Amino acid sequence: MALSRTEREQFLAEPHIAALAVSAGDDRAPLTVPIWYDYSPGGDIWIMTGRDSRKAELIASAGRFSLLVDRVEPTIRYVSVEGPVVSTEPAVREQLVSISSRYLPAEKVDGYVDFAWKNHGEQIVIHMRPARWVSSDLGEV
Repeated sequence: MALSRTEREQFLAEPHIAALAVSAGDDRAPLTVPIWYDYSPGGDIWIMTGRDSRKAELIASAGRFSLLVDRVEPTIRYVSVEGPVVSTEPAVREQLVSISSRYLPAEKVDGYVDFAWKNHGEQIVIHMRPARWVSSDLGEV
């Protein structure tokens, strides 16, 4: 059964690891990679990635990407969302703290942020406006 707008937005707002997919060109399958993201119901989605990463290059070229999040308990549920990139900006440390805090235990955030900020190279934040949604809750199996 498809989720209501409220249900799908709330589910997407939870800290799931997303599968990001973006066109890799006519002769290739889409690039699909796991990624952290942030979303608040009714707003845009944002991700952080390396400025010179293949992912960043492909997103810039395509001008859009999709995310898929899912779970298997307590019911099988998924939300897929696709939309255009609405902005790209250099990342700031506070954004890395914010997204790391969403996924990591509080006591691990500072150490991870220090390491990542020093070692992952220059990062960018890409904002996507959700335009098309596909969602379902398949219930208990």
